[in-house]
Amino acid sequence: MELRPLGNTGLKLSCVGFGASPLGSVFGPVSDEEAIDTVREAFKLGINFFDTSPYYGGTLSEKVLGKALKAVGVPRNEYIVSTKCGRYKEGFDFSAERVTRSIDESLERLQMEYVDILQCHDIEFGSLDQIINETIPALQKLKETGKIRFIGITGLPLEIFTYVLDRVPLGSVDVILSYCHYGINDTTLADLIPYLKNKGVGVISASPLSMGLLTESGPPEWHPASAELQAACQTAAAFCKKKGKNISKLAMQYSLCNKDISTILVGMKSVEQVQVNVAAATELAQGQIDEQTLAEVEEILKPVKNQTWPSGIQKS
Repeated sequence: MELRPLGNTGLKLSCVGFGASPLGSVFGPVSDEEAIDTVREAFKLGINFFDTSPYYGGTLSEKVLGKALKAVGVPRNEYIVSTKCGRYKEGFDFSAERVTRSIDESLERLQMEYVDILQCHDIEFGSLDQIINETIPALQKLKETGKIRFIGITGLPLEIFTYVLDRVPLGSVDVILSYCHYGINDTTLADLIPYLKNKGVGVISASPLSMGLLTESGPPEWHPASAELQAACQTAAAFCKKKGKNISKLAMQYSLCNKDISTILVGMKSVEQVQVNVAAATELAQGQIDEQTLAEVEEILKPVKNQTWPSGIQKS
């Protein structure tokens, strides 16, 4: 598995990252045994980066991931864990008091003494000025205690990243996590990469399948994409299937091609899912990508390219 540097952190992340939200039974039940087997397989195949949040499964994802990592028994310095703060089952709270309490709760659930990265979760739903003036300074204090090593921010609208990074001291945010903005149907994150590199900020891109758009089974009913975008993605998926290809694998490989993105984060809850995602990366590394089918899929999606959907955003 290829390892890629994450901004100025000195961390090297596996190019495929393990999204642990499904371990919180967000997409159907997952037993502890299944979770342990899945995490064990991830390590076996070279994945070293695990991402969770207290929001996923109402704290269950952190508990199950912590249990699985402990059961597998890999030394703590051989893997990288990221969790989040500010978004909870009960709602959003980015106050200094809440995020400071949050890390202690997360560490207890994860059964760890520190996390490598603590990220403010979906900041567009809070006040961006509070993130700048209160939350990030609180996380910097946590960094001094050794409970966290690096600080990140996450969200959907890309403009939240420049808004915050333009207003905090250089080096106070180490990483951003963007989702649904680097895949076959949407590559808008690419425009932001030179800016992020210039600030020494590492880039994690999640949801290469655009929350289910780029799958044979299609997105969940609640998916916020327009009917036009959903229809185009389903046409592309059916086209791939007819050719004996899988659109999800192609989408994963497309996202992995950009070496400026440190890791492509994808949710996993079974040994098979780990194997499929790692196989996509392995084949890509060996030069095995179906360029023709990819070009044809891009042509199908051209009319809806870079179409996104709204997400809550407040400046103050």
